Amino acid sequence: MQRRRVFYIPGYDPIHPRRYRELYRKEGAAQAEISGYALTLSPATVQGAFGWRVDAEIADQTVETDFEVMVWSDIVRDSMDASIVGTYLQLIQTAWIYIASGTLNRLMLLRKGPVIAALYPVLMLLIQALLALGLAVLVHKGFVAIWEQITVPGFIADMVGWVAGGFVGARLLHWFKRLDNKLFAYYLMHDYAYSAASRGENSPELEARMAEFAARIRAALDETDVDEVLVVGHSSGAHVGVSVLADLLRQGMPDGGPTLSFLTLGQVVPMVSFLPKAARLRRDLQFLSLQDHVAWVDVTAPGDGCAFALCDPVAVSGVATPQKRWPLVVSAAFTQTLSPKRWAELRWRFFRLHFQYLCAFDRPGDYDYFQITAGPQTLRTRYHARKASPARIDVEVSKYTSMALE
Repeated sequence: MQRRRVFYIPGYDPIHPRRYRELYRKEGAAQAEISGYALTLSPATVQGAFGWRVDAEIADQTVETDFEVMVWSDIVRDSMDASIVGTYLQLIQTAWIYIASGTLNRLMLLRKGPVIAALYPVLMLLIQALLALGLAVLVHKGFVAIWEQITVPGFIADMVGWVAGGFVGARLLHWFKRLDNKLFAYYLMHDYAYSAASRGENSPELEARMAEFAARIRAALDETDVDEVLVVGHSSGAHVGVSVLADLLRQGMPDGGPTLSFLTLGQVVPMVSFLPKAARLRRDLQFLSLQDHVAWVDVTAPGDGCAFALCDPVAVSGVATPQKRWPLVVSAAFTQTLSPKRWAELRWRFFRLHFQYLCAFDRPGDYDYFQITAGPQTLRTRYHARKASPARIDVEVSKYTSMALE
């Protein structure tokens, strides 16, 4: 293989896509040095929202890869544009939807890590609210005690005390929000609320953007000098990619075009597919599992506490059939592909581990993000003899299994 197009679909991330280019540049250089191949980045050579070019020499073969990031960070930023009060209202709504629908109970039957990650922003925001309330009460009592010493009428002291306490408590909440680049409470709350608000349905804005993604990928499939078109979906980008590819396949594929492949990394599909109105996603999961035009490999790792590690997204969503072919569920096995020293450095950095799939491994196994995206083998060829992980979870768990009509 000589030329590849990669379309990367990020997860729920408000940050500019240049972050992914810099991550690829830094980690690709590290992996190339560890594994003994050459990898060079340069500006994009094809039109697109944002991308870059990779020239690689791996196993004595030269491959050109054009990367394009499928940008939906603007939609994410808009969904995060909520006040402090609005975020707490989202907390109540999101918790009610997951609990009342029975979805949270079903998710807890899978991996505990992502459920704990989902509960984290709820607990953190409640702790922040309690601290703010406690501070407000202390300030109120202090004002009342001081003003009583100067014989101010009790009701005035009480009123002024609550005003002062409310102001100080509100300032504390604002301070916590400014710290969210370290605490991630607001970020994660908005993430879970985004899908829960519509109980699993895609927003009209996301549906429109997904149609644009499908059009970009289809244009690449019409190129005659491309050998593989690889779609990569990370985290929430995995379920976005499922629907994009399902739509694309239903439209019909060009004859004799490039090989089309799908790689999902650190997926959190059950957080959406288990919701009552996720009928469109469940239909697309089943459709993609039955076709054989696209090779679909799903990579997770038990060490990633933010992903549903080794949970077959089709099977656990209750839409698997006896004819199911995909995905091939494999483990990145962080405890084996990272040295003990490196694993000790990363094991408690949960958010960083969720991005490890896009990074270098100092003891790489058959999963190498840079060889997959820039090497001489297609995804299907690379994994054609690979067996699914024996530790995978492939039983029906979701309470809701209805699917949208074609």
